[in-house]
Amino acid sequence: MMPLKTFNEYVKEGMVRKQFPDKFRANSLITESEDSYKILLSFVEKIGVDDNNANHIIKNAYDIIMELIRANMILDGFITTGKGAHEAEVSYMIELSFSNKDVDFANELRYFRNGIMYYGKKFDKTYAEKVLRFTNRLYPLLKKIYEKSFNNKRQIRGVSR
Repeated sequence: MMPLKTFNEYVKEGMVRKQFPDKFRANSLITESEDSYKILLSFVEKIGVDDNNANHIIKNAYDIIMELIRANMILDGFITTGKGAHEAEVSYMIELSFSNKDVDFANELRYFRNGIMYYGKKFDKTYAEKVLRFTNRLYPLLKKIYEKSFNNKRQIRGVSR
């Protein structure tokens, strides 16, 4: 697994472009992540975590986290495209003030999710539980960052809540 570049390097290389913030699309991603998170929690509560469903949990947790990161990026006026887009999105976590440890784990999760999707990699219950703990910790933090940014943008434009 290659180390991540800085977010600005992805911008310079053209994988990230500046655009006008799209609140509608960002809110849509937030709603999708909320629904997916509820479903994931319900799934885990009803079925549990085992070696047979570990990959399912890992893929869904990754998607939830990435939807939240993308929503923040879009609200801040950034969009990713092409090869390296997912790496650029993970690197954006530094811009959102996450620790290197969290960014490194998210990058590992990205790498392993690709292994599941494209190379038939199989993970076990232990790793799926680790991913769930990470998701449960990051989910509210990413939502809070989004809500704060969304509300700040509304106040800047003079729109009251």
